[in-house]
Amino acid sequence: MRWEGERESENVEDVRGAAGGGFGSGMFGGMSGRQVAFHGGWGSLLLILLISVIFHVNPLQLLQGPQGPAGNQPGFNPGVAPQGAIDPAHDKLAHFVKVVLADTEDVWDAQFRRMGKEYRKPRLVLFSRNYPSACGFADAATGPFYCPEDEKVYIDLGFYDELSRRFHAPGDFAQAYVIAHEVGHHVQKLLGTEQRISALRQRVSKRDANELSVRLELQADFLAGVWAHDAQQMKQILDPGDLEEAINAATAIGDDRLQKQAQGFVVPDSFTHGTSAQRVKWFRKGFETGDINQGDTFSTKDL
Repeated sequence: MRWEGERESENVEDVRGAAGGGFGSGMFGGMSGRQVAFHGGWGSLLLILLISVIFHVNPLQLLQGPQGPAGNQPGFNPGVAPQGAIDPAHDKLAHFVKVVLADTEDVWDAQFRRMGKEYRKPRLVLFSRNYPSACGFADAATGPFYCPEDEKVYIDLGFYDELSRRFHAPGDFAQAYVIAHEVGHHVQKLLGTEQRISALRQRVSKRDANELSVRLELQADFLAGVWAHDAQQMKQILDPGDLEEAINAATAIGDDRLQKQAQGFVVPDSFTHGTSAQRVKWFRKGFETGDINQGDTFSTKDL
């Protein structure tokens, strides 16, 4: 993928190495606050919040003082990465994802203008091991995700090591596909799709809710393909073999492939992201058409 020398997005929060705090529930579960003893005035509180924004420090750390949270407090996680624990091998990768995010901004800015809409850019949070989000606790083990509550994409760059070694899907365009897929969820949020499907999932059976999740995820794959199509048209970003890298990644993380590897058999009713073939199909369709109107995964019977 041709990316070096291109602009980086400014909408990135690099909190790698920052202690993530110790509150929150599981992914998408909603975040529970923690009682914090604070005896300063409002001026002191505002100063702490300003410092936390400038230096990307969790304000709870500053409120708790230099000793940090006690080991017996609810939610305390002794495995949180200490301040400054940043893998230098990921520095180039951090630069890369900032460029990819900038590419998605350019593509979706243009797409939304053609629809007569304004594209509100998401933010990308680079974290290490775990970090609080508005959708719960971001954890490296859960992989990259988009949180519609704060309109941020969260990723531990160590996921890309897993993508290459565990899932056998190496390559920079495979890595770009991951970012583009999560930004696709942001596009769904801006267009109202995410809200409608989320509300509908609350009113149906678990099986039907899973199917709606599959359709939402496949549309995000389609939107990643639209991004790749437009980015290629605008900037000629693709090298030979790049498209195959993205397809390989989509294949590697299909529900059927993952379930087969984990337990030796598949349970289609439990799928939440789609099969390998479905993920490849919808990414390809987005790439080949570049037409956002061709991505209706909700009314079709042929996923």
